[in-house]
Amino acid sequence: METVTLDELDRALLHALQVDGRVPFRRVAEVLGVSDQTVARRYQRLRTAGVVRVVGRTDARRLGEVDWLTRIRCVPDAASALAEALARRPDTSWVSLLSGGEIVCNTRSQVRPDREELLLGKLPRTPRVLGVSAHYLLRTFVGGTVAWSGRTSALDADQVRRLRAGQAQPTEAEATVAAAVPVVPVVPVVPDELDRALLAALAVDGRAPLAGLAARTGGSEATVRRRLAALTGSGLLFFDVDVETRLLGFEVEAFCWLTVAPGKLAAVGHAMAEHPEVGFVAATTGPANLVAGLVCRDVEAFYAYLTGRLGGLEGVVALETAPVVRSVKRSGVMIR
Repeated sequence: METVTLDELDRALLHALQVDGRVPFRRVAEVLGVSDQTVARRYQRLRTAGVVRVVGRTDARRLGEVDWLTRIRCVPDAASALAEALARRPDTSWVSLLSGGEIVCNTRSQVRPDREELLLGKLPRTPRVLGVSAHYLLRTFVGGTVAWSGRTSALDADQVRRLRAGQAQPTEAEATVAAAVPVVPVVPVVPDELDRALLAALAVDGRAPLAGLAARTGGSEATVRRRLAALTGSGLLFFDVDVETRLLGFEVEAFCWLTVAPGKLAAVGHAMAEHPEVGFVAATTGPANLVAGLVCRDVEAFYAYLTGRLGGLEGVVALETAPVVRSVKRSGVMIR
């Protein structure tokens, strides 16, 4: 991965892609006041450098599945090799190596998986593993369809509105409400063979052109266009921007597990969702009922956040933190 520095135009482009991952560069150029060619060159530069990717992701609930957060404690000198082995598995979407020989990863399965289907069925038998726990991610406040504010602060409200013009997507506020308070039970969607091929292709490149998607799936461009609209309209498919956080000026990453009074859980989750230091936060099962991924500019900023805004939230009883040593897999792709 080559060294890249983001300027204001790059950051605006990233925000635009978070608003709509497949927005035409022509519309981005109009909103930003530059040429189509400039926007295309900027995106291609960032993508070729391996520091930015637009990826198609799926909502587990729409598939009748659940996301699991798995914590693995192992002998420290075995952690790196085990993390890389986990990253090679198709059922992990991200894997992080933490301090002290701990690994955290995300997997997805049916709500009641076969024991061997879940990592818990195999990991305890892995040599040098000291302990394993896995917990449901019950409700996501930031992450998934609700974007982290650290990469969505370059455009103003009018620019975002213009980007959304003609799109049937919900606003960020509506997405937050929908994620936090579902009005009706989610009805699972059953993708057919073409849909599954389309989702697999978009997971690699969310901006793949229609012609390329048609060739990959065996459908016509018109069919692919209709399926894309149906998948996004159902809420099954959404687009995310994967970017190296250090490019945005954040040097410290850490996981944080919080124990929150049950009656305050939603309020704390929503409050943390407004904090720019929080890239991910979700309610979870287990001894800690809230988990967060924190991103701070440096160690001093990390300390200030823990003792200030986070420590001041009513209902937080206890917290545990662990710095991220290395991201081994992110958005379904191993990080080299």
